[in-house]
Amino acid sequence: MRHRNSGNRNATVEIVREHVGEEDGSRPGIDSESSRRKILQWLAMAGAGSFLPGGKLLARAAMPAAAPTGRIDVHTHTVPPFYTKVMEKEILATGHPLPSWSPAAAIEMMDKTGVATSMLSPMTRVVQDSFSDKTERARKLARQNNDYTQQLVRDYPGRFGHFAALPLPDTEGSLREIEYALDTLKADGIGLWTSYLDKWPGDPIFAPVYEELNRRKTIIFLHSAPPSCCRTLQPGVADSVVEYDFDIARAVVSYLKSDSFRRYSNIRFIFPHSGGTLPVLANRVSETLPEKRSEKDSAEILDELKQVYFDVAHAAYPAPLAAITKVIPISQLLFGSDYPIFPPPVTEGPLDHFGFSKSDLQAINRGNAERLFPRLKA
Repeated sequence: MRHRNSGNRNATVEIVREHVGEEDGSRPGIDSESSRRKILQWLAMAGAGSFLPGGKLLARAAMPAAAPTGRIDVHTHTVPPFYTKVMEKEILATGHPLPSWSPAAAIEMMDKTGVATSMLSPMTRVVQDSFSDKTERARKLARQNNDYTQQLVRDYPGRFGHFAALPLPDTEGSLREIEYALDTLKADGIGLWTSYLDKWPGDPIFAPVYEELNRRKTIIFLHSAPPSCCRTLQPGVADSVVEYDFDIARAVVSYLKSDSFRRYSNIRFIFPHSGGTLPVLANRVSETLPEKRSEKDSAEILDELKQVYFDVAHAAYPAPLAAITKVIPISQLLFGSDYPIFPPPVTEGPLDHFGFSKSDLQAINRGNAERLFPRLKA
């Protein structure tokens, strides 16, 4: 038995290598010395050999280049040259290098995995930690990010979309950047974080920005990020392992507590990772958050959640999908990969084998996103 499982694992490693374009131990985004270790990590995350038939988890190696009806990946990132330079000191301090990224590598990955369009959003901490003492730095980084990514949208028609960064909590700078990003650059939406140091997005400090985004009927993609309270809590455990998914729940609760989903009803919200810990906590939140704690109040909170969108980026395993689909309808699920942090096969393999009907998979992979982004409609 042990030998057979080992054989399946080795076979699947080769499939992933073909997916990610590895040749002679190297591939875009992972250096040659760590490539095999990374591949094995991806397989472990995707549950290869644990709940899918031997060796079939990522079996899409023969997929042709993406057609106009391919997936719309709402959760991908760029790693612009200016960002790498800004992060040099932190990279040296943490020992966690940024993944390499290029438009060519991204499109190659998209073609191999059937992704027609990737929606680009900023990497964590591009402007997330920029408060009053870094206002000009935050404004500059947001503008650089938005100009860079929108140029990619122009250079590669149909292949990329763009969620623009804002220099929150700088209200004046953010309102200015909203005008530039949506009116001049024609960005598809705005990319925000689930927290900004010790503030969550439902905080009144952000109200003027949300009022403007609501007026403009904007799509907001919120990426998880560790708040200042909860970074490096456990030595040797990266914040992304636990805190990212807990902060999704914190952000949603902050919106519910401030009545933001109803107050800003013109905004379409997208949260990542199948909602993180939110689906498991949803009933606890709905039963205890309302001041009256009536059955009606609890039902209304759950109804609000049913209007929110969630992507399934590297959270398409049986447990998170079973949980999130008990909270929201299929119409609110979107495909996401978190590339280049993770390659699309980590999500698509489990997603394809979960047991969704063909029509439900089509909705998750593309149809639901087409409603949000009509310009991408095939």
